[in-house]
Amino acid sequence: MARYRDSDCKLCRREGVKLFLKGDRCFGSKCALEKRTDPPGAPGQRRVKPTDYALQLREKQKMKRIYGVLESQFRKYFYMAERQKGITGENLLRLLEQRLDNVVHRLGFASSRAEARQLVRHGHFLVNGRRVNIPSLLLEVGDTVQAREGSSRELLPIKAALEGAKKRALPPWLEMDIANLKGMVRALPTRDEIAIPVQEQMVVSLYSK
Repeated sequence: MARYRDSDCKLCRREGVKLFLKGDRCFGSKCALEKRTDPPGAPGQRRVKPTDYALQLREKQKMKRIYGVLESQFRKYFYMAERQKGITGENLLRLLEQRLDNVVHRLGFASSRAEARQLVRHGHFLVNGRRVNIPSLLLEVGDTVQAREGSSRELLPIKAALEGAKKRALPPWLEMDIANLKGMVRALPTRDEIAIPVQEQMVVSLYSK
């Protein structure tokens, strides 16, 4: 499977906004975007005014990078969103938010989606009481996510992430029981509850051509 192996901070600089790919580092002064706002590449390179297509492409790339999905996966989610009732762009965001790795991150079990993806793949979480190692699993209303009993609950990344999560508000569509390290999907998120810097309608326009 294709995998991005360069610096995550370059992706933020390329998009010109924080994509929050490095967890707590993105909230502090060590964030690369706080020091350099220019895109990666040769310094002093002449920048031309982007076309409509270029702007739409950047929004798509931004969304893919935030959620850590490949082009084939992203296209699949778009076609699923198209078939659902409602606004296609909002449906697309909602599907991406329903991914297990994203829910694990949103609940505070991991400091980033990449870390959440790795923890899920290693089988550290139960979904509705069953061990699951598929990060792309789409959760529904009423589904529960819980850290496995034993060594999984003692992992330093999970403990550190939960400590950092105390400083941030939990999305209203999720519920978290800290004592039992168990979360639940209370409802599907609305657009107002998905705080990411993307213009999803531009992505819809790109795929509709």
